[in-house]
Amino acid sequence: MTISTVGIIGAGTMGNGIAQACAVVGIDVVMVDVSDAAVQRGLATVSGSLDRLIKREKISTADKDAALARIQGSTSYDDLKRAQIVIEAATENYELKLKILKQVDELVGPEVLIASNTSSISITKLAAATSRADRFIGMHFFNPVPMMALVEIIRGLQTSDATHDAVKQLSERLGKSPITVKNAPGFVVNRILVPMINEAFFVLAEGLATPEDIDAGMKLGCNQPIGPLALADMIGLDVCLAVMEVYLTEFGDSKYRPCPLLKEYVAAGRLGRKSGRGVYSY
Repeated sequence: MTISTVGIIGAGTMGNGIAQACAVVGIDVVMVDVSDAAVQRGLATVSGSLDRLIKREKISTADKDAALARIQGSTSYDDLKRAQIVIEAATENYELKLKILKQVDELVGPEVLIASNTSSISITKLAAATSRADRFIGMHFFNPVPMMALVEIIRGLQTSDATHDAVKQLSERLGKSPITVKNAPGFVVNRILVPMINEAFFVLAEGLATPEDIDAGMKLGCNQPIGPLALADMIGLDVCLAVMEVYLTEFGDSKYRPCPLLKEYVAAGRLGRKSGRGVYSY
C-alpha cells in the first residue's frame, strides 16, 4: 500500500508534530482541528520548529517552504477523504476519541486505514467501534515527534498483518524506529514510565526531597535526560493523571492508584508547561 497523503485529526502538540514528520519526507498532510485558530496555531508551531532546524543547518529555507506547502490545514472532516490513512491525535479521552473515530469511519472509504495515537486506551476496544477493525491500529508517537525516533505500533486483536506492515513501512519512511506491541493499557513505554512519574509524586508528597533534588537524583543516578517531575510538566499533569486512571480501571490493581498530590495539582489547574505552572513554574 502506497501512502501519499496522511490525514491527522488534532493540530496540537502531537498532531502538528506528526504533520511535520510527514511533510519533511514528502508526504502530503491534511491536518484537521475544531477551529481555524487551533489549525493556525498548529501550522505556526510547525513553522517555528522548521526554523530551528534551519538554524541548526539540518534543512534549508527551501525545504521548509516545501514542507509547509504539503500541509493543508482544515476544519472540515471532508478533506480527509483523500488520505490513505487517518491518524487520530486528539486529547487522551475515550469518549472523545470514540466520537471522532466513528465520524471518520463513516466518512472515509473502506480501504482507508485508521490509526490512533492514544498513549493508553485499548486499541481493540477503539477498533471494535468502527466498521474496519482489521484496518485499525495504534500508532503511538512520542513527544517531541520530529525528534523522537520511537513509534509504538499497537496491534488490536483484530488488526490484520497487511495493516501492521503498511504502518510499519510508513513509520520507517518517517525515519522512525518502530516497535510492535500487543494491546494492553499503556502498551510498553508508558506502562513503565507513567507509574514511575506517579511514584515521583508520592516521593514529593512525602517530603523526601525537593522537586529539583528528585529530578537531579534520577538524572544522575539513572542516566535519564530529564527528571520525572520535569517530564510530567512536559507531558501534562492532566495526561499523566488520565493514564494512571486508565491503568487503575483496566488492571484493577491498587499499585496504579494516582498520587493524591498529582490529582490536587490537576484540580488546581497546574497542568505543567502548557498552563504555565505544574511542579515548576514556566
